[in-house]
Amino acid sequence: MGMRRVDLGEVPYAEAIERMARWVDERRRGLAPDRLFLLSHPPVVTYGARTDPRDLPPATAGLPTVEVDRGGYATYHGPGQLVGYLVVNVRERGPVDIVRWLENGLVAALGKLGFPAVRRDTPPGSPSLVGVWTPDHHKIASIGMRIRGGVTSHGFALNIDPDMTVFDQFTACGMQDVTMTSLRQLADRGVAPMPTEAEVRDAVAAALGAT
Repeated sequence: MGMRRVDLGEVPYAEAIERMARWVDERRRGLAPDRLFLLSHPPVVTYGARTDPRDLPPATAGLPTVEVDRGGYATYHGPGQLVGYLVVNVRERGPVDIVRWLENGLVAALGKLGFPAVRRDTPPGSPSLVGVWTPDHHKIASIGMRIRGGVTSHGFALNIDPDMTVFDQFTACGMQDVTMTSLRQLADRGVAPMPTEAEVRDAVAAALGAT
């Protein structure tokens, strides 16, 4: 599944959402190819419509919150995290489960960097475990996507070296017992040498076929 890679640096979340609407419109009208946008955001907690208000951070946490039109529950974006937005025309890709394809790509990218990772499938009707996990079931990447008019938007957030204390301020992914982790924490445990952000970006882009 080839696509074009676009590196953006840090972009305020509200600005990124405005730009994403244009990216989706361009793809739907055939004015641009499939694209993977790699970026980061200033600190913000985003959440889907199904999120329980009790899962959001308290006002005293000082974290901005934004409701978004994607799947999934509450998640954090901030410095030290790689965010990837995929704008892909799935109608041109055949019978591809885009979320599972993305999970598999991130698993492959982390493996290339020396960090074992897995996806966790669940039986129909069971709580969703979408995302990428360590073998001991700590979550390292969150995924929330939307498909409208055959074109995807939103994507993933991979923890490289963010402030992990932020995750204590809200219920990540709607799961009370989820434990978030990062490449920094895994590297500090001796799992693999700590990669640079550029190395992570390159590994993820290569695994997803973005050039």
